[in-house]
Amino acid sequence: QVQLVESGGGLVQAGGSLRLSCAASGRTFSRYVMGWFRQAPGKEREFVAAISWSGRTTYYADSVKGRFTISRDNAKNTLYLQMNSLKPEDTAVYYCAADPSGLGPERKASYDYWGQGTQVTVSS
Repeated sequence: QVQLVESGGGLVQAGGSLRLSCAASGRTFSRYVMGWFRQAPGKEREFVAAISWSGRTTYYADSVKGRFTISRDNAKNTLYLQMNSLKPEDTAVYYCAADPSGLGPERKASYDYWGQGTQVTVSS
């Protein structure tokens, strides 16, 4: 069992930055592929970014590539999402997720564990 808790969301102006954190429980944190997803009102939950067990491989949605950076600190059991140059279109609830299998990092169905979400709002 893995428990995930996101933090760091808030209200920022367009062009600003936020850093999201996801605290994970469990001794085996380093063996999980970790991902970030987001869901805006009235829309489906969509992939944002993912990172491999080692942190050597990352994946990004085209909409955030070059602006967001995913990272992890396995010693601290923590996942991060650094969000720069934020746009109003980035407004959503952001969810942290964990995949024990390491398969399909961009697919929601690949992830067995999810956090409660943290709200990110970007104003014009």
